[in-house]
Amino acid sequence: MPEGTVGHSLRRLEDARFLTGQGRYVADLNAPGQLHGVALRAPHAHARILALDAGAARAMPGVRAVLTAADLEQEGLGPLPCPAVVPTIGPLIKPPRHALARDRVRHVGEAVAFVVADSIAAARDAAEAIRVDYEPLPAVVDSLAALAPGAPVVWEAAPGNLAFRFEKGDRAAAEAAFARAAHVVTLDLVNQRVHAAPIEPRAAIGRHDPATGDFDLLLAGQSVHNIRDQLAPVFGLPPERVRLHCPDVGGGFGLKNFLFPEYVLVLAAARRLGRPVKWVADYTEEFLAAVHGRDMQGRGRLALDAEGRFLALHAEMAADMGAYCSANGPACPTTVFSTAVGGAYAIPAILLEVRGAFTNTAPVDAYRGAGKPEANYLTERLIEAAARQCGFDPVALRRRNLVRVFPYRSAMAMLIDSGRFVENLDEAERLADRSGFAARRAASEARGRLRGLGLACFMETARGAPQEWGALRFEADGTVSLLLGTQSNGQGHETSFPQIAADRLGLPVERFRLVQADTARIPRGAGHGGARSLHLGGGALVMAVDAVLEKARHIAAHLLQAAPDSLVFTQGRYTVPGTERGVALMAVAEAARDPANLPEGMEPGLGAEALNPEDRVTFPGGCHVAEVELDPETGAVTLLRYLAVDDYGRLVNPLLTAGQVQGGVAQGIGQALTEAITFDAGSGQLLTASFMDYTLPRAEDLPDLDIRFGACPTASNPLGVKGAGQAGAIAAPQAVMAAVLDALAPLGVSALDMPATPERIWRAIRAARHGQGAIA
Repeated sequence: MPEGTVGHSLRRLEDARFLTGQGRYVADLNAPGQLHGVALRAPHAHARILALDAGAARAMPGVRAVLTAADLEQEGLGPLPCPAVVPTIGPLIKPPRHALARDRVRHVGEAVAFVVADSIAAARDAAEAIRVDYEPLPAVVDSLAALAPGAPVVWEAAPGNLAFRFEKGDRAAAEAAFARAAHVVTLDLVNQRVHAAPIEPRAAIGRHDPATGDFDLLLAGQSVHNIRDQLAPVFGLPPERVRLHCPDVGGGFGLKNFLFPEYVLVLAAARRLGRPVKWVADYTEEFLAAVHGRDMQGRGRLALDAEGRFLALHAEMAADMGAYCSANGPACPTTVFSTAVGGAYAIPAILLEVRGAFTNTAPVDAYRGAGKPEANYLTERLIEAAARQCGFDPVALRRRNLVRVFPYRSAMAMLIDSGRFVENLDEAERLADRSGFAARRAASEARGRLRGLGLACFMETARGAPQEWGALRFEADGTVSLLLGTQSNGQGHETSFPQIAADRLGLPVERFRLVQADTARIPRGAGHGGARSLHLGGGALVMAVDAVLEKARHIAAHLLQAAPDSLVFTQGRYTVPGTERGVALMAVAEAARDPANLPEGMEPGLGAEALNPEDRVTFPGGCHVAEVELDPETGAVTLLRYLAVDDYGRLVNPLLTAGQVQGGVAQGIGQALTEAITFDAGSGQLLTASFMDYTLPRAEDLPDLDIRFGACPTASNPLGVKGAGQAGAIAAPQAVMAAVLDALAPLGVSALDMPATPERIWRAIRAARHGQGAIA
């Protein structure tokens, strides 16, 4: 087996490029003759546009155009579509979202004009010269407040600001279970709004070919085919008339999966001016006008029998859509949430009710996990509360209810084919030295500190969009191109996919080149999202490799004058058993270029392509443990230890898997302790519009993230893999919050919402000391 193939912790091949400054990102690239675009953004959360005067701006030096909503309307540009399909009760309201606001702005940062100039400085100066007369209107920035009677109306087409109602589950079974339960635990929970904050902001360069009328968009994206399919109808074009492609992409976490107004604007400007137009967001724009994640709140109830067996779970949630329905926004808190609610536990009856709300805020869409972190968080917080309120040991309560027999059909109709949920918990409890925690807690108390231990399980439903395309091409220079419809934005695909191909073809990893993120070279694909790449893209690659090997067998047999079935393929070479006759795969590929070397009727070339039709979900799961210490006088939390024992099936590259999980864990810890997008309730102004106010965890805030693996391969795909890209963000919030609440329990604090900031903890402690109960 060539070194570095499946199962080996090969270091990322692409890192040499990144670490030596040779990465190619949109902001680094320039098109000949390009112009620069800047968006003028609304300062109000809700206001009528009474007048817009761009005359002074258009007259400024270097300014080539100022686009307004009237210009886009005159050119016949349509609204940005929301392709989400959700089986709602009644209609799903999808208000029109135009690239530039028409008549009214509905969130701070919504674009009202687009300035194009010779330089970015000239464009910014001109944007400041545009005069807009606004009539401010009342705003609402909280989903429950928006759904309350008398709230300011965001859209006339959505009475009561209700975007949709969604229900899934067996209501009768759930109600019967609650009626006979020995224990019922109820929690009001907030899964706060957060921002993905990828290191590279959104960026795009738009081009238009006047001869053909075709568009070309270079962007920092995650899913070029999906974005193209949303973008083309805005211009009234078929998808094949719009090419989308990406260079290197510096992180996405869901945020870069969607069509944004700025992509429409650079293309509209390029068509009007006959020159490429470049736009790069600054970080304030990302906070104001990209998409946010999470933002669900509501009530959960858990029913248990006298022995602590789970009988039913009921969730009544409000999901904030923001001012518009983003591409997948309505699906995340509904259909996706429903797949993971109940987690890894055998809960006979589950009822989920969700109301979507319009608010005067930026749209909400998928962020790492996209509904599954929210579902697991609700489940685990209820279990932790049940243990404390009903006198059960929290670990034993989980162990009693974890799914043990597979396949298992959940109450939400998910067929869980495999898992090691109990084994993960047992191993995590042992490695965390739970039996020695009492002594560690006593040592902390002796120093005036509070110590807490939190353990939580998770289960992801990993797939994203079904189906994926892949192909192999043997190039004239001796390399092998791997073409895939999925896409990397930092995960290490340039290493992991070559490992798969090297493993099956018996060739060195270095021989392979990944081709991705270009609708002109890749005919179809669903990009990245939902921890789908290795499961579906890897499956497509395996199918293409198998097709190559089958064709190569017949060519090799023809060259060796042997029967195809008699050949043996090992270490990249076909041989005739019992003889010294053989031919290397790369020699077969070279011979395949000449029709004279081929069996009759065979087309030249050794490449092959495949469409993986798979639509099955994989079910990674694990158990995470957090240990914290906090200062009761200041509320400051120190995360002392973080441990995970997870199952991702067969590991193609354990080093990359660990890195993926650690990255997700860091984001989950950030949500638990520091991160929150916050709006002023009166004005609707965003109070966290920079990293001065929005606090990401730093390296000094995190301990070593100890990630262990216990493999239970799945039979749902030929690699036996389960998605690992989102798991850390799904698991970490509840583990950390369980630890914080365990530390606070001796003081009588029993309820706390994320983020568990020092101020919030300090206030909760003061309230408990004064007999006011815990505050959220």
